Amino acid sequence: MSNSGKKRDIIANVERLNQMMDRDGFSAIVARSGKNFTYLAGFAFPGTLARHLDFPDSPRGVLLIWPRNGKPVMVVNEFAEPLARRDSWLEDIETYDGYTESVYMKAAEVLTRMGLQESKLGFEKSYLSAIQWEETRGLLPRANITDCASVMNEVRWIKTAGEVELIKTAANILDDAYLEVFPTIRDGDTEREIHSRLIKSCIQRGAGWAHGILNSSRNTVMYGGESDFIFRRGDIVRNDYVLYYQGYPGHQSRTVVLGQPSEEFKRDYKLYRDVYMKIMEKCRPGEKAGDIYQSAVDAYQRIGFGKPQLAGHGVGAWWHQQEPYLVKNNPQKLEAGMVVAFEPYVGHWHIQDLILVTNDGPKLLSDKFSTEEMFIAD
Repeated sequence: MSNSGKKRDIIANVERLNQMMDRDGFSAIVARSGKNFTYLAGFAFPGTLARHLDFPDSPRGVLLIWPRNGKPVMVVNEFAEPLARRDSWLEDIETYDGYTESVYMKAAEVLTRMGLQESKLGFEKSYLSAIQWEETRGLLPRANITDCASVMNEVRWIKTAGEVELIKTAANILDDAYLEVFPTIRDGDTEREIHSRLIKSCIQRGAGWAHGILNSSRNTVMYGGESDFIFRRGDIVRNDYVLYYQGYPGHQSRTVVLGQPSEEFKRDYKLYRDVYMKIMEKCRPGEKAGDIYQSAVDAYQRIGFGKPQLAGHGVGAWWHQQEPYLVKNNPQKLEAGMVVAFEPYVGHWHIQDLILVTNDGPKLLSDKFSTEEMFIAD
């Protein structure tokens, strides 16, 4: 939200949230994770404030209480309050003194004031420490406190039109950054130098933050951080970035070669992409995530490529990897309205796109950077 003070419309899937709460009998959901707090609060904490959402033992944690009936309430420490009041689409905010008071004690007071102290309450068990879980049960001894993480996964994975618009905007920003930086890569550049230029471009274009990997195909440690390893002509520039715009991700990978590629490279890229496009078409409602992954494995192995570690994953607020995961034996069926980062990569052959699952087939959201041909930096 801008500094005008005008609250934005809620783009979270509230209708689906209500349906899931009714189905499972929850009187309130208490969001603690960055994924669910950001999703329901409508804004993303930056920098230091963001890290307090990631660590369960933070002395400055924040919570969001979403009752099935009545107004939702944020519980935040005094450091986090000003930004929450400025940017959230929610208006009711309770504060507590970070470091000296417990956010769970304040949440119990709010829930009691709502009359929900003897109700079924959903907390994210994976984001509370054992000590905090015990504390919460002690503060609300007559409540039925139950894990709600899987319920919230189901809520988040069907995107609203507002969410799709933010994801599309984020994807465009990342592709624009790629299109700015990739043509500038030269023999002798280091991974660190190119990575820095990409991050700078993302931030300048409006991203809140960005991270990812960028390595030479000759570097045998892919996830070792961007180093002083030098690019040479003939290298594949491996890349896998994510940026966040208003809390939502742009997340793409593009195959880039430094210098004119050999005929063998051109042939292999065409083989890889042809399979990629064919398997992408399987991302339709009713298809099992595990079956899509196995189709990718079978197709790539038939043409002599390696075995993909995964074929993709869902995306959403705060963290780019969310349910469903297109991995071995996952029985989860795709549904219309999901947004999937599709990436059945094998070695340095890596295209990744964001697609919206629709009843008419997958719709490409990351369409500003054509992958029809391998990108040549020369």
